[in-house]
Amino acid sequence: MLQHPDRSLKLSGASNFRDLGGYAATDGREVKWRRLFRSDHLASLTPQDEQALAALGVVRAFDFRGAGERAAVPYNWSGMAQHSLPIEPTVVQRMKDLIDAGHEITPAETVELMQQTYLAFVHDNAARFGSLFEHLLQNDQPLVFHCTAGKDRTGFAAALILLALGVPRDVVMQDYLLTNDLYRMPTINTSKTPQEVLNVLWRVQEAFLDAALQAVDADYGGVDAYLSDELGVGTKERARLNELYLTR
Repeated sequence: MLQHPDRSLKLSGASNFRDLGGYAATDGREVKWRRLFRSDHLASLTPQDEQALAALGVVRAFDFRGAGERAAVPYNWSGMAQHSLPIEPTVVQRMKDLIDAGHEITPAETVELMQQTYLAFVHDNAARFGSLFEHLLQNDQPLVFHCTAGKDRTGFAAALILLALGVPRDVVMQDYLLTNDLYRMPTINTSKTPQEVLNVLWRVQEAFLDAALQAVDADYGGVDAYLSDELGVGTKERARLNELYLTR
């Protein structure tokens, strides 16, 4: 295996499919390559994409999309165990309600809605992220976790994983912001939604993830306490994660 594989897998059917490997933890070890992948949705993967992932041994997929999203754009691979960890896309519905009511939503309001979404991840969806960690702790078989765009639900999950492995926050933020370099925004009807609003919705900003991490610090006493008390990832579990996903 290459010592330093490409972080982005450059698949035809998923633009934001990338590896969490290679990031240095504070103890000097690194996150193992080709174990932990994050992505946008997987329903558009080509047969060649699926072959590439099969060759990497990716046998587990964790889907944060809501029920409607999954039903509208399903996928099914032979040999891939799918696990649904649904987090409903409430910000999209809130925006739709505002627009349908005749409100001309601004980019600044969209940023606020996105921050509220991230606060909901912290306060309302901890059980979903805790379930992902339960699977991570079972073994280190290669896996991918994703939502629709692979940027918000997936981005917060990736941040929690990297922080649990001891990767510094500034590096975690760098990984989070890579979405802006990789993700291909879908072509959709923009008749009701201004392009500048779509640019907020389909990209990521430091302010989004910061809102979540500041809430973790203020309301739970920091990442360590949040992981332990809300996600069930305490000292023993952290040691197991390190054993599975950090180089020795």
